[in-house]
Amino acid sequence: MGAMSVRSKSSEPSEAPHRAGFACFVGRPNAGKSTLTNALVGQKVAITANQPQTTRHTVRGIVHRPDAQLILVDTPGLHKPRTLLGERLNDVVRTTWAEVDVIGFCLPANEKLGPGDRFIAKELASIKKTPKIAIVTKTDLVDSKRLAEQLIAIDQLGKELGFEWAQIVPVSAVGDKQVDLLADLIIPLLPEGPALYPEGDLTDEPEQVMIAELIREAALEGVRDELPHSIAVVVEEMLPREDRPADRPLLDIHAFVYIERPSQKGIIIGPKGKRLKEVGIKSRKQIEALLGTPVFLDLHVKVAKDWQRDPKQLRRLGF
Repeated sequence: MGAMSVRSKSSEPSEAPHRAGFACFVGRPNAGKSTLTNALVGQKVAITANQPQTTRHTVRGIVHRPDAQLILVDTPGLHKPRTLLGERLNDVVRTTWAEVDVIGFCLPANEKLGPGDRFIAKELASIKKTPKIAIVTKTDLVDSKRLAEQLIAIDQLGKELGFEWAQIVPVSAVGDKQVDLLADLIIPLLPEGPALYPEGDLTDEPEQVMIAELIREAALEGVRDELPHSIAVVVEEMLPREDRPADRPLLDIHAFVYIERPSQKGIIIGPKGKRLKEVGIKSRKQIEALLGTPVFLDLHVKVAKDWQRDPKQLRRLGF
């Protein structure tokens, strides 16, 4: 009798099966991937203390819903490799793409499709099984005519490369409505199954990695063209400052910005050290927001000769 009542119940819409799975967002730098992640998760991703080391991929955020759990994983950007690091990153990207349940390809509404987008779309075409959603970001920056043109162009791009988009969704991460819609569209593409992470978790990324990433982003701002990948950041240590009252803690963070060549030092540091100071101020604010505690950030620039081509250095820098 028990089984009967369960079965009759499951025909009601509220009893839809629970789904859980992984999605990743891809796209050219500045296509709005991280803004979208933060909007979906509902805040700057918080950090959890207990890190399940099971996923090989960095979890950027988790969307918890009563009937589903959507886990957003990170992939480094895919680009034409020029170095050992480039190739290694591209391999990581391909394995991630093949392992997630849904891939969201972010394309800004305000920029025409370019060779970089085509390069990524071609790679996506080779991953047959995984459903692909085209997400048109920054729609608040264009009028409806321009948006329509972009949607048609994206549809064409899929046809040209021989695949069908599971969805093409315009969103503006600035306006939450469409962001929720995006989650509604991704969730049905996930496999059925129980939640994979406890309710409270938002990300399982270790603090140091996130902090290094914030510093790297700040250091690259405005000089990406001059130093696209030739910069790595390592957080050497994080220590609570001794002798501080409990209600006024201070965290000391010592980090190194590694560059490949001495000539790049001037670019990072700037005239009279002005640029490095700005990088420090900017990333410190973000780190404080992330950790919820005041931080003293000590930044040093070091030359690690040709680290991108040296497997030993790569390993030490966490690649």
